[in-house]
Amino acid sequence: MTTSDPARDESMGFVDSVGSWAELLGRRYLGAMVVLAGGVALYATNVYVTISLLPSAIAEIGGERLYAWSTTVFLLASVVSAVLVSKALAGLGSRRAYLVALALFLAGTLACAIAPSMPVLLAGRAVQGVGAGLLAGLGYALIRSTLPARLWARASALLSAMWGVGTFVGPALGGAFAEFGSWRGAFLALAAASAGVAALVPRVLASSGTRGRDDVRPEPFPLVALVLLASAALVVSVASVIATPLASTVGVLVGLVLIAAFISYERWASVRVLPADTFRRGSRLRWIYATIGLLAMTSMTEGFIPLFGQRLAGLAPLAAGFLGAALALGWTIGELPSASAARAATIRRIIVAGPLLGGLGLALAALTQRSAPGGGTLALWVLAFLAAGAGVGIAWPHLSTAAMSSVADEREGDKASAAINTVQLVANAFGAAVTGVAVNLGEPDTVRSAHYLFGGFVLIAALGLVTAVLAVRPAGTGRSAAA
Repeated sequence: MTTSDPARDESMGFVDSVGSWAELLGRRYLGAMVVLAGGVALYATNVYVTISLLPSAIAEIGGERLYAWSTTVFLLASVVSAVLVSKALAGLGSRRAYLVALALFLAGTLACAIAPSMPVLLAGRAVQGVGAGLLAGLGYALIRSTLPARLWARASALLSAMWGVGTFVGPALGGAFAEFGSWRGAFLALAAASAGVAALVPRVLASSGTRGRDDVRPEPFPLVALVLLASAALVVSVASVIATPLASTVGVLVGLVLIAAFISYERWASVRVLPADTFRRGSRLRWIYATIGLLAMTSMTEGFIPLFGQRLAGLAPLAAGFLGAALALGWTIGELPSASAARAATIRRIIVAGPLLGGLGLALAALTQRSAPGGGTLALWVLAFLAAGAGVGIAWPHLSTAAMSSVADEREGDKASAAINTVQLVANAFGAAVTGVAVNLGEPDTVRSAHYLFGGFVLIAALGLVTAVLAVRPAGTGRSAAA
């Protein structure tokens, strides 16, 4: 083993004991967690703020034909910057890298706030995306370098829970400012929040145990890998913008070909985005990342839940929005108690149970979709979405911890941690495109679209169950054999 923390289960790459919430949020680590969680909260809140206020922005500055590109350019920029997290850490160190990420996010947010036209707003969104991708990736990487292994699962759960916070705070913030005719104020509020987080960074990260980066060798720029990965994200994102069955299907297929090319290149390249252990014979890291990606894809079904709530159940937009938030709420409800699991054997079961529970929730959603549902059916919908989210939530902190601790070379730890966010972002792009395929195939029958969407994603959850089993299988030529 290359680390000295006795809490790690060497044979599986999982943690065999956990620290307490009191330790994580105690005096020693609280400042670091406020900063790291704050960065992810800025990312998540920004996503939902922009969705809620964009119609008001377009009414003032025009550019309706570019509406869908607001999300696309943000996501693409996030993917590109997420790939560069480990390089940023090696070149800048943790504190300066985090400050650069916040500065980019702040600059992009201010550009959005003052945008006189849609092209300027899109440029701001792109800069925001670069900063946001770095913030999210640095969050996981700095968990690994700042905290002892026994706290990784709880810290990962806390960072991931910020998406649930964003799901509620974002629409409320954006809707409130839009309601009072001041959509620019929402971006200014985000800018102020990011400046507040930045003010904490020099003191908090410097005094929270972050190790120096002198032990990390700077690597050349991973240009080929970055182009392949960004191209895959771009293709599927554009396909989801075009939103026709043929374009979406072709986009997903071309994206998969590009991902296959990326993996093939990474396997033999000297400069990689993913840690070398991902491709080592007997390594579970590839299956850990695959499970993370497939679970992230299933969570993208939340984008159409409000639509179905309005069209099928006749819910008001606000009520439909809260129905859509049920999946994110389930994610948060699931992961916070799950992060307390201490025994490696229990953690293995939780990881396998994650996609199983998520698949059952999606299956229940598929079976209960109908027009004009009664109160009992609506209650089943809420239960189904909570279960689908909880399936992701219970497994996520342990998959994150396993990824952080599964590298044989400690110097690749930052890369392994940052890759969690990279995999999630690319999976989100694919998930959004696949949801578009499923819904469009069912049109103009909304019930059929709902059946296709939730039923189709049951298959993705089933594939996630297979990769989860592979991720926790008994060791063959695993990490301990190579260490």
